Amino acid sequence: MKKPNILLTGTPGVGKTTLGKELAQRTGLNYINVGELAKEGQLYDGFDEEYQCPVLDEDRVIDELEDRMSEGGVIVDYHGCDFFPERWFHIVFVLRTDNSHLYTRLESRGYTGKKLEDNIQCEIFQTIYEEAMDSYKKEIVHQLPSNDPEDLERNVEQIVQWVDQWMKDNN
Repeated sequence: MKKPNILLTGTPGVGKTTLGKELAQRTGLNYINVGELAKEGQLYDGFDEEYQCPVLDEDRVIDELEDRMSEGGVIVDYHGCDFFPERWFHIVFVLRTDNSHLYTRLESRGYTGKKLEDNIQCEIFQTIYEEAMDSYKKEIVHQLPSNDPEDLERNVEQIVQWVDQWMKDNN
């Protein structure tokens, strides 16, 4: 049975992981957090002193995911999206959060200074949304609000319905 691949993307702190794990539970699709995958497999290419974080080795991530993605039925969660092959995804959701909520979430994660400011600016300027629109067919890219538990529940319901319809249409 064919199953769709879904990309959840957006600025850090918008709720990708919470949504992705909930979707995996409700749909039976496999959830992959690229940050965790990279950590487990040490898929890094150096360390960014300015942001105090490892630099993702995008080629090794692609190699690591290729077989799983070709099988289908995968929810991928990552804050970037322009390096994934376009052929991988049937739909892309860019989560968006109001800056006041995002600021609080990022602060609670220990983000400060330039790292905090740059991530807030990324959200203000719709950087991830534009990246998604440039990287995938426009008709498969959708923005979803992600400010509160009600948004989360609405997003889960909407995506579950989409998955159900996709499965009917493609099997």
